Amino acid sequence: MASGGRVSWLCVLTCAVLVACSGGGKVDHPAGPATEWTSFGGSPGGGRYSPANEITPQNVHALKLAWVHRSGDFRGPPKEGVGAINGPLQQTGFGVTPIVSGDTLYYCTPYNRVFALDAATGQERWKFDPHVDMSQENVPVCRGVSLWVGTGAPGNCAKRILTGTLDARLIALDAESGAVCADFGNGGTVDLNVGLTPHGSKEYSVTSPPAILGDTVIVGALVADSFHKGAPAGVVRAFDVRTGALKWAWNAVPPGKPDKNPDGTYRAGTPNVWSIISVDPERNLVFLPTGNAGNDYFGGDREGLDYYSTSVVALDGTSGKVIWHFQAVHHDVWDYDVPAQPTLIDLEVGGRTVPALVEVTKMGYTFVLNRETGEPLFPVEEKPAPQDGAVPEEHLSATQPMPSLPAPTGKTRLTPEDAWGFTFWDRAACRDTIAALHNGEIYQPPSLEGSVIFPSTFGGNDWGSPAIDPVSKRMVVTTTHIALSIKLVPQAQCAPLNPDLPQTGSAYCAVVVPVLSPWGAPCTRPPWATLDAIDLGSGKIAWSHPLGRLGPAAHWPLSLMHGSAFSIGGPLITATGLIFVGAGTDPAFRAYDLKTGEALWKAVLPTTANSVPMSYRLGENGRQFVVVAAGGHFALSGMVPAGDYLMAFALPEP
Repeated sequence: MASGGRVSWLCVLTCAVLVACSGGGKVDHPAGPATEWTSFGGSPGGGRYSPANEITPQNVHALKLAWVHRSGDFRGPPKEGVGAINGPLQQTGFGVTPIVSGDTLYYCTPYNRVFALDAATGQERWKFDPHVDMSQENVPVCRGVSLWVGTGAPGNCAKRILTGTLDARLIALDAESGAVCADFGNGGTVDLNVGLTPHGSKEYSVTSPPAILGDTVIVGALVADSFHKGAPAGVVRAFDVRTGALKWAWNAVPPGKPDKNPDGTYRAGTPNVWSIISVDPERNLVFLPTGNAGNDYFGGDREGLDYYSTSVVALDGTSGKVIWHFQAVHHDVWDYDVPAQPTLIDLEVGGRTVPALVEVTKMGYTFVLNRETGEPLFPVEEKPAPQDGAVPEEHLSATQPMPSLPAPTGKTRLTPEDAWGFTFWDRAACRDTIAALHNGEIYQPPSLEGSVIFPSTFGGNDWGSPAIDPVSKRMVVTTTHIALSIKLVPQAQCAPLNPDLPQTGSAYCAVVVPVLSPWGAPCTRPPWATLDAIDLGSGKIAWSHPLGRLGPAAHWPLSLMHGSAFSIGGPLITATGLIFVGAGTDPAFRAYDLKTGEALWKAVLPTTANSVPMSYRLGENGRQFVVVAAGGHFALSGMVPAGDYLMAFALPEP
């Protein structure tokens, strides 16, 4: 790597050799407008769609590496494996989606450094270091930064980059120079620890980009809600983007209950919003994807704090008051947080255009709602949920909401008869493993004997999905098809068993492990990760194909099996009907045809791209770039190397 994080041309040439493409000859370059990518999801309401049209299914074979930027901000796996919150520091994951405004690209690293690059060449324009003490941070993630454009002279913070940090700061930077905006908060910073109950350094972190609504910046945080009962509040706060003054705060307590303690701190244990917030500027609405209340796997002592958990909550952008909320899981004891950005799109329903909100979930269910009212646009039925095996102190919901359409992107039932194996022997072992657990339909309650979680807390669908084509109304998601098991352990037995087991302060801790064969393979039928397309107009699945290959998640020849071990990251759709996605356990970046799911192009990467790509076109009829972060992920620690490769692909210049 060149000093100062500049582009290493040796690295560029090395990586270029790895790019696998086919075809040759003349490459067409269709005319088209310049496009930007000014927010995480491509627009304030998500969608992960680019109107850039130079790269097409006909010329994508000629796509080549244009530039690489490396920050140096990564660390490898811990020497003694990944522990709990106080265990060894985890391998970094490079899950960022950059943004582009004008001819400048902005991104953050897992260490919260922010870089501004020339979007055509990858050359650095400036960098900012918030000096986070990474020895105190166990989940090193930064998914992106946000942009606000005001009025005033350039270089005077008229255009700002807003970024959150792992140590819970919100920082405003001048987009032109990278200097802190001294008029924001205290010398450019708002301390988000203010107002919280006492907590450890690893318990409260900003990992997703804040949302921008007019002159307001809105931020949530990742709360370590599965480790102890007194986790800090999952409060969402809105600040004046110019001054940093607090405008409003919303803490997810039930209606009519105080959201603060007598000392003025926000009530602890409430659901957090760790994923990506959406806004609808036209309607002045803020849409929150909430997690579940602490603790994750035992809810008998939540005292009603899961009223807003695992929900989509719509707030008034001026006051922070709740307009409506829709709960995807009642009394969530499976860590089925609503993981993905609520995605806004207009749909034709009954002959009229309806402003819709699409929410994909870890269960593989998709809820399509009227974003003005929260009412489902496809029927949602409350169906009986399993109750067997629940501990006496638990109070489960008797029913759970299940949409009639769209169809789930995977199975929601696992029994011994569903067990899979490479041979009769390991299939029989999987059958015995599943039979020893409470199994069957989705929502098996955690138990003392052990219960199947299927789909797992990794998904179904997770934070990187969905991408939606606003013209065809076709949605693309990545789906994981593996099972976990939860076993509750009385708290008195937890420390002798394992001092790192979570949920201290409650009646039970929890042991959560994958359901695997003796050979370490999932007991569910492959592929274990798929790329799925759903037509939102009809709610029907258009196609489903294995996502990539197993790669380093398995030894050769099993590494050649179609389908990743699981998916982390998500897809991008372009105006020409291309899907770009990494998101798997093999070090590859691929392009697929939106209509058919056919694979059209592949680049081999230095490590896995567990992120969401983005695209932009510089100037009218200029070059279109597709950019993806390849740096591995801490969930793949020991399987794939950590890295810091921000990689831009483009067609050869005309």
